[in-house]
Amino acid sequence: MSEKTKVMVVTGTRKGIGRYLSEYYLERGWTVAGCSREASDLSHPAYHHYCVDVADEAGVRKMAFDIGRRFGGVQALLNNAGIASMNHILLTPMKTTRRVFETNVFGTFLFCREFAKLMQRAGGGRIVNFATVATPLRLEGEAIYAASKAAIESLTQVMARELAELNILVNAVGPTPVKTDLIRSVPKEKMDALLARQAIRRFGEMRDVSNVCDFFLHPDSDFITGQVMYLGGVG
Repeated sequence: MSEKTKVMVVTGTRKGIGRYLSEYYLERGWTVAGCSREASDLSHPAYHHYCVDVADEAGVRKMAFDIGRRFGGVQALLNNAGIASMNHILLTPMKTTRRVFETNVFGTFLFCREFAKLMQRAGGGRIVNFATVATPLRLEGEAIYAASKAAIESLTQVMARELAELNILVNAVGPTPVKTDLIRSVPKEKMDALLARQAIRRFGEMRDVSNVCDFFLHPDSDFITGQVMYLGGVG
């Protein structure tokens, strides 16, 4: 990708990692289009917010149409939006299961499908999906969340093959626990046990995530696709 002004789409930008990534790339000269189900107070001349549920097909298509109308094409997509369910499988309602898969899997799929079209218009682009170490670690109590992210890994690897001919590269980052709302309700003893299974036994930080995104987005990473990069020495 060139060093000219580029357009990036980030999902789940109201708070947490999505908010951080939006601000991080705005500081680096990107135009960022973000979305969440609620309004955002992020104010920047190059930031454009959409109130969209990532699992709402009509809403996602409308957002993509508007971004295409405004900017012509898109060069990067960070599929950050996601929710978790941390329950024993016997205590997990079907309603929760549907909600997790709708957000994590269907939402990622919809954004990949719609914004890959705008990347094609721009001559290529980069997609970074969000996996999790809960999948390779097979974390107890996170069966549905881990399964949804396993689907993301498979989706990433197959899409990488399907979209390569369009010069669209698709990779995924698998963060370890980062101190966000996603893990706020997890008991300390469970978090300590999880961190003990990492080679590097600390919480992930926002900079760890943006570092991997930077690598996947770098112009010299044009021979890298279909990869899932876990943090913390998990694999």
